[in-house]
Amino acid sequence: MTAVRFYYNAPDRLRAAGVIAGKAVAQGHRVVVFAPDAAAARSFDLQLWEQHAFLPHVSIQSPLAARTPIVITTRLADLPHDDLLLNLADDLPEGFDQFRNLVEIVAGDEAGRLAARSRWRFYKERSHTVQGFDLAPPRT
Repeated sequence: MTAVRFYYNAPDRLRAAGVIAGKAVAQGHRVVVFAPDAAAARSFDLQLWEQHAFLPHVSIQSPLAARTPIVITTRLADLPHDDLLLNLADDLPEGFDQFRNLVEIVAGDEAGRLAARSRWRFYKERSHTVQGFDLAPPRT
């Protein structure tokens, strides 16, 4: 079974994904980032370069993919590891269940929340362990 963690109310989905990927690497995880398309993959790559202390990452096509803790891909095939999947898509990536851990980032918009609720139900119905974590800033 896959352990699934939803991080919801993310003010900026890519920024939150970068922070979570960095924390996962610091904890010894190897991360596969699933982007729904090439543009999203490029955006996440730039996010890691511009907004965070350098996090070692490459595209799945890189000859260094097997030795790099963060790999960015648009399809879940021929992957160098199966530790943690960070899903940047609004739907369920085929092959997610090959991973021990799955992270879902949910923005605050209604469409993103509805899609996330559907994925949450899907995971629960298949007996995956699902946890939620609120990223909204505390109210003062």
